[in-house]
Amino acid sequence: MRIGLDVSGGDFAPNATLHGAISALKDIPESTRIVLIGDKDYIQAFLKEEKIDPSKFDIADAPDVIEMDEQPTKALVNKPNSSIAVGFRMLKHKEINAFTSAGSSGAMMVGSIYSVNTIQGIIRPSTPAYIPKESGGISVLIDVGTNPDSKADIIYQFGLLGSLFSENIFHVKNPRVGLLNIGSEEKKGNIITQSAFQQMKDSKDYNFVGNVEGRELFRDNVDVIVCDGFVGNIVLKMIEAMYRVMIKRGIKDEYLSRFNYESYGGTPILGINSTVIVGHGISNSHAIHKMILMAKTVHDAKLSHKIKHALESYSINNK
Repeated sequence: MRIGLDVSGGDFAPNATLHGAISALKDIPESTRIVLIGDKDYIQAFLKEEKIDPSKFDIADAPDVIEMDEQPTKALVNKPNSSIAVGFRMLKHKEINAFTSAGSSGAMMVGSIYSVNTIQGIIRPSTPAYIPKESGGISVLIDVGTNPDSKADIIYQFGLLGSLFSENIFHVKNPRVGLLNIGSEEKKGNIITQSAFQQMKDSKDYNFVGNVEGRELFRDNVDVIVCDGFVGNIVLKMIEAMYRVMIKRGIKDEYLSRFNYESYGGTPILGINSTVIVGHGISNSHAIHKMILMAKTVHDAKLSHKIKHALESYSINNK
């Protein structure tokens, strides 16, 4: 397996990214190669300074960088030698099996759609996040910002993507899927959530268990929490903000420590024909290390293939 790493992506790149790649070497088999995609001269000089044998990596030269504030589509066209553009070309031509980056999430989504394409039947690709449960284990929150204006059929499909992710990555048998809402009753919520509930309640594609209120996010009532991307992004950033406040105030707790994004590294873009992992923009070397391992996990699980197979018998297509 070959994992492409955008060396230039992220607030602390390239040094944090390269340190993360070096650290990840001890946790991957020799048959797995990390391909460093970035300024070749800088990468080689860095490895020499750190006394790391350059033969432990493959290097793809990509001297340009897509900045966080650039318009993604335009940047990918105008900067063909950027690390993200080169990474997606390599992924498209199967020179790498997975591509990871803590750089522009917009460019990563656009690159995914136009380079490796969405799986047939996917309305919109989506990105999940991880919510630690009080009792142990992980809930999947989906979507967390990729689709801020989701209609009911898209929200329905999030349930399938989240369920497959939970089952194949976190090994949850028959994951319980809930719809994030302002009440548990069927008629609660706005027009979109009410319409989504009507589609989800008789689902043959996954185990829908009803509405989930915000106060239940950390309980073990569900394994997948489905919501519109606008709502999901607010929920995720609120959780991140509370975690930062607790750390700043010196509050230490074994459970609360599991909210540290560094523990998970990155999240896959679900619904595309390959493995693409997007990391947090403030990723340090530990988060980069974990992002690389997540890429291997998702690839080894053949998640894209399983999503494609699930869509072949997708019940909503047969209504």
